[in-house]
Amino acid sequence: MNANVVSLHNGEGRAGTFLISKGFKRSHDQIKRLVRKYEQDFLEFGPLHLSKVRSKGRPVEELLLNEDQTLFLGTLLRNSDPVIEFKKRLVKLFSECRKKLLELENHKQTEKYQITRDAGKILRIEATDTMKEFVEYARYQGSKNPENYYMLFTKMVNGLLFIVEGKFKNLREVMTTQQLMTTGTAEQVITKGITEGMKNKVFYKDVYIDVKSRVMAFAGLTGQSKVIEDHLRLE
Repeated sequence: MNANVVSLHNGEGRAGTFLISKGFKRSHDQIKRLVRKYEQDFLEFGPLHLSKVRSKGRPVEELLLNEDQTLFLGTLLRNSDPVIEFKKRLVKLFSECRKKLLELENHKQTEKYQITRDAGKILRIEATDTMKEFVEYARYQGSKNPENYYMLFTKMVNGLLFIVEGKFKNLREVMTTQQLMTTGTAEQVITKGITEGMKNKVFYKDVYIDVKSRVMAFAGLTGQSKVIEDHLRLE
């Protein structure tokens, strides 16, 4: 069973019913029906969150369960050797998830992290200011939705430089010192590319293509790193 069955979602470990069903050797519909049947009991342990996961290219709606909800689900299933083994695995995975969160919180208290985080905020402000200029630049050249470039540049950095498992309100809050430094450098690459493109009056779509190629080249040098995985203990 894939270890990704438990991942971080906005500060807590959660397991999706799609992978849970595979671990318990049940159909996904069976597991979802069981959760809905005892929904009020599940809600005593926290709200139920909907998400979508891809299965053979098709989006499948699943429920994201927190640790207590996942363990409660296990009590509703009759024990067999596979079920018992998967229950044990879930306990271990949630325990590992809590340890990673604790490691991250301890890491964030270090002086090195604080200095890097503060410096990163300055670089982010500079990059955002440049993106604002680019939005108006693109609008003037005919872009219908120039505001989308804020999201596109952010996704560019996150997608090319990091492997993100889970969901985070602010990805920077769960990055290590090294990852923050890498992000700051990538934003400098973006700022430089945008500034040069606008100075040379390059068409806005071509500016974006050029910036993406620069970030891809940078990512090729640094490689990708996982967010909230085993990298914490390597620093």
